Amino acid sequence: MSITVFIRYQLDPFKRAQFEEYSRRWLTIIPKCGGDLIGYFMPHEGTNNIAFALITFESLAAYEAYRARLRQDAEGMANFHFAEENKFILAEERTFLRKVVV
Repeated sequence: MSITVFIRYQLDPFKRAQFEEYSRRWLTIIPKCGGDLIGYFMPHEGTNNIAFALITFESLAAYEAYRARLRQDAEGMANFHFAEENKFILAEERTFLRKVVV
């Protein structure tokens, strides 16, 4: 059974451009480390401080292996540090979803 990780970000609305740069970096890092990236989604109209990401994995074990590879990836760690240094993410929530099938 595959799982999709739904990530909800609360952003500093004055630092959305930095979050978008951060998101673009993940577009190559996540697949390289084993995640099937559905995408990052930026605020457009309405609420200006909430963004989302969706990443699918074959299983929870595959997700755990991905997290371990991510911690060993130089580009991934650099992107985590970029976020910490610039403080554009105020909060992050992860929800693990499964697809409803017939």
